[in-house]
Amino acid sequence: MNDSPAQLRLAALLGLASVIATALLFPYALALQPDALALAQAATGWPAWAIVAVQAAQGGVLCLLLAWAGLNLGAPLGLGAPWLAAWLYNRPRPPAAAWWQAAALGVASALLVLGAIALFGPPLPSTAPTPAVSVAFALKGLLASPYGAIVEEIMLRVFVMGVVAWLLSRLSRGQPRAWVMLVALVVAALVFGAGHLPAAAQLAPLTGELVLRVIAYNTLAGLVFGWLYWKRGLEHAMLAHLCADLVLHVAAPLAGGA
Repeated sequence: MNDSPAQLRLAALLGLASVIATALLFPYALALQPDALALAQAATGWPAWAIVAVQAAQGGVLCLLLAWAGLNLGAPLGLGAPWLAAWLYNRPRPPAAAWWQAAALGVASALLVLGAIALFGPPLPSTAPTPAVSVAFALKGLLASPYGAIVEEIMLRVFVMGVVAWLLSRLSRGQPRAWVMLVALVVAALVFGAGHLPAAAQLAPLTGELVLRVIAYNTLAGLVFGWLYWKRGLEHAMLAHLCADLVLHVAAPLAGGA
């Protein structure tokens, strides 16, 4: 069932999950940018809860629309969320799953990023303002982790990768050839890396070296998530992304104190 109404139901579910994930992101985001909420309140005159609610609702609507478009474009090419679709539409579940593989690849991608940081240096300079590492900060990182797994995967894998794959498939007469998916996942991974630049710019001036590191480190993980979306489905990409963020935003700060 790949018709638009069916995909809209699945997109609505993903949009609802995005509302929750966006709301959970706020404590972590405010730890990195403590003045952001006060500035928003001064600009709008709204209470904090209203700003959070509006931002979360906007994120949910955006993800609903992007998911609906990406799912419809990607479905003919074999892209989608087979496990969620099976649950939502009461269909038989896919015959095989690789949940442990997805979790392991997520952890491995995070360790690869940490290894690159150890070899080539952190993405942000030492002068960049960063919050003190504590259990409370790690808990905020824990709350923020679903954002990447849900919102970023919808935006980058479902939408960007789906759109690029669909466009390239027109060149191969609609056939989901391997090169189409490989190019699409690389493009989505690069966009994923570049998408972290605005947040980095809030913490330090953008230099050529900083831009290169931010894009490169995030692209490494994005390639893994894209491969899982292609081969296993959205749910496996989400699980890998969640595990990677748990390592990067919870385990690594507590273990390394940075």
